[in-house]
Amino acid sequence: MATKKKTITRDDIVSKYMDEVLEKGQKPKSVYHFAKENDFTEAEFYSFFGTLEGLEKEIFRLFFANTIDLLHKNDDYAAYDMKNKMLSFYFTFFEILNANRSYVLQALKLDKNPIKNLVQLTSLREGFKEYVAEILTDDYRLEQEKFQKFQEKALQESAWLQLMMTIKFWVDDSSAAFEKTDIFIEKSVNASFELMNVAPMNHLIDFGKFLFKEKIYSKQ
Repeated sequence: MATKKKTITRDDIVSKYMDEVLEKGQKPKSVYHFAKENDFTEAEFYSFFGTLEGLEKEIFRLFFANTIDLLHKNDDYAAYDMKNKMLSFYFTFFEILNANRSYVLQALKLDKNPIKNLVQLTSLREGFKEYVAEILTDDYRLEQEKFQKFQEKALQESAWLQLMMTIKFWVDDSSAAFEKTDIFIEKSVNASFELMNVAPMNHLIDFGKFLFKEKIYSKQ
């Protein structure tokens, strides 16, 4: 009696894709090659994803979704202010990136054109901007109603750029347990909230000193 073939799931395809990229150091040539080498059909692939590029975007979206799930499992999270929610997001998100570091580093250099590599982060960008809007409190909104919508969009975009800067720092971080990235996160988030509060510049100065020190010593 023939053994019934196991039904492949969305998570199976994601896992197989990540494994193939890591083992071969490059993305599959096509959906056909990817499916054939991993013993499932093109039809099974297309039931979950439209393209390989869509699958790549889904992987980074899953990193984000898993972060949000973990945050909400913490009973104290709902009571955090905006800054502490952002810090919690960063530390949790980068724990997930640390656990998948080999794939992330490989994925972000699959194409010679760095812009094409960043396309993988499209779904992550959309999810993160929605998250920033969700945790944005009245303390960080302008009183003038006509400027509120513009301000929220500006905050979302600046928060995304900050996340991208942090990912770049993490990619280059060679410290044990990526402890320098943890320092970068704390100082950069503190600095960004100082700017929103138009408060004393202590955190901005501290963050500037940290970046200057890292740049100097990285050249030695």
